[in-house]
Amino acid sequence: MKIILLGAPGAGKGTVAKLLTQVDGSVQISTGDILRGAVQAGTELGKKAEAYMKAGDLVPDELIMDIMKARLQEPDCAKGFLLDGFPRTIPQAEALKSLLQELGISLDLAVNLEVPREVILDRLTTRRTCSNPECQAIYNIKSNPPKVDSICDICGSKVIQREDETEEAITHRLETYNEKTAPLIGYYEKEGLLMNVNATSSDTVVKAIRERLGI
Repeated sequence: MKIILLGAPGAGKGTVAKLLTQVDGSVQISTGDILRGAVQAGTELGKKAEAYMKAGDLVPDELIMDIMKARLQEPDCAKGFLLDGFPRTIPQAEALKSLLQELGISLDLAVNLEVPREVILDRLTTRRTCSNPECQAIYNIKSNPPKVDSICDICGSKVIQREDETEEAITHRLETYNEKTAPLIGYYEKEGLLMNVNATSSDTVVKAIRERLGI
């Protein structure tokens, strides 16, 4: 399957993407992961991206699209891919459309995960992340706490609340999403690719997508 996952921060895009990878071997792709991967691999594109990231600047769309182009041509994408949180803006969506046409790839769906604001706030303010940059395991103090308080089950490092997951920071992220990313819902509706799923359960979302695609 070739799917774009849309939805506000905390809507569950990453969890849904992981579950969908188990269905048919499609790979989960997020811009954060491919940027980090390119930087770690020391590719020419990765070195360019790293310079922006070290300076605290946003990586330009043109460079992100070059890295995305390289990623989509890797062998593991042959079975399909799940774009997790990308594109984020209309210009990125237009650039992605051109790139996919160039590569001869057709999208199946753009799935918009509709989750109430209070659920998102609850999910993100109770989320905790392993402080070890090599691990980054994610926990939730309500639904999935570490076995030992504030200690990562996997690597034993301290588990922390990220600065961008306080209530104030999340409110700002949701405002940014509504301003810049929410317009993509209308864009993909016009493209005839949009599927809205109003559910807080990731399993329910996956079931709806599988039924839509007949898989």
